[in-house]
Amino acid sequence: MEKKDKRIALVTGANQGIGFQVAKDLAKNGMMVLIGSRDLQRGEKAAQEIGFGSKAIQLDVTDRKSISDAKDTIQKQFSRLDVLVNNAGISNTRMQRLGLSMVEYMESAMASLASIDEMRTVWDTNVFGVLAVYQTMLPLLRESEDARIVNVSSTLGSLTLNSDSNSSYSSFFNPVYAVSKTALNGITLSMMLELKDTNIKVNLVSPGFTKTAMTNFEGYESLEDGAREVVRVAMYGPDGPTGTFTTWNSESVPW
Repeated sequence: MEKKDKRIALVTGANQGIGFQVAKDLAKNGMMVLIGSRDLQRGEKAAQEIGFGSKAIQLDVTDRKSISDAKDTIQKQFSRLDVLVNNAGISNTRMQRLGLSMVEYMESAMASLASIDEMRTVWDTNVFGVLAVYQTMLPLLRESEDARIVNVSSTLGSLTLNSDSNSSYSSFFNPVYAVSKTALNGITLSMMLELKDTNIKVNLVSPGFTKTAMTNFEGYESLEDGAREVVRVAMYGPDGPTGTFTTWNSESVPW
């Protein structure tokens, strides 16, 4: 496939973890993948490992200038963006620093104990960062004949699941990470409503409880499993659905 005919995909937070695996799989499936990374050198290392013509791009979702510069780079090189995968996210700021297990951290992040400063830091990436990237990249997505936004969320953000007293998720529903994903789901819905009459489609995907730094490597699913649904949805064609919320095994997640 000629480079000019390839779909252009930007994956934020793609130098490691699920983002790296998503970028790798999209590249293998013929897309021109832009590896969004706060540290350009780490992004370039990831792009070299992935191959298939992938390119690193410096992108810190908490830095508006960084986002704007990334948009300008994509504009100059490709003039459009076909797929935006908002993957960059953090779960906390204390677990690894203090050597806490997931259980220990969750006990310290309940509503009565949650650190407001930590909450602001996590939300800056998981919520405001996604919206900032969306606002900045939207003009490039409008230049595509078939654009798609995939926001990487979590089943932990589901109000339906967490309000069920029999749900296994409710014990993990804390204001820091889980509620940041609830907020992300709400912002995603606002995107869906704004774009419902355009050719830009929007989907939510939960990669599941994966073995990554975000979960202190205590997760169950592999990177390949965690990335699979994100990749499947990102590769939908023009007739693919919009407004869906699915998890790593392709099952629908209640909002």
